[in-house]
Amino acid sequence: MSAQPDGPHGPLIPMPELTPDGLRAAVAKILPSRLPDFAKHLSEAATNAQKLQSIAPLRIFVHSWAVTISIERHPERAARLHELERAIDTGEAGREAVTEIRLIREAAEAEAGL
Repeated sequence: MSAQPDGPHGPLIPMPELTPDGLRAAVAKILPSRLPDFAKHLSEAATNAQKLQSIAPLRIFVHSWAVTISIERHPERAARLHELERAIDTGEAGREAVTEIRLIREAAEAEAGL
C-alpha cells in the first residue's frame, strides 16, 4: 500500500496496490461487511474474463473496488457521498447532488491512479 499524507484527518488506511490481494486486504480493514460482495464480484469478473477471453472484466472489477476503497478510506468523504446518494434516492436532491457525487468519484479515481 502506498502512503499518502492527508493532514490531521488522514485516511484510515493507505491506498492499496490495485491487485485483488491488495484490494481484498483493504476491504477487510475498512469494509469487512462487504467482503462477500468483493469475493462474488471477483469470481464473476474472472469467469467473464475467461468466457470473453479478455481482461476487461478484471479491469472493471479493479476500477470499481479501487474507487470504493479510495472513497471509504476517508470517513468524511464517504459519509458525504452516502448522504448525497440517500438524498437522491428519496428525491430530496437534484442536479447539484449529482454533480457533487461525480466530483467525489473523480477525486477518488485520481487518488487511486485511475
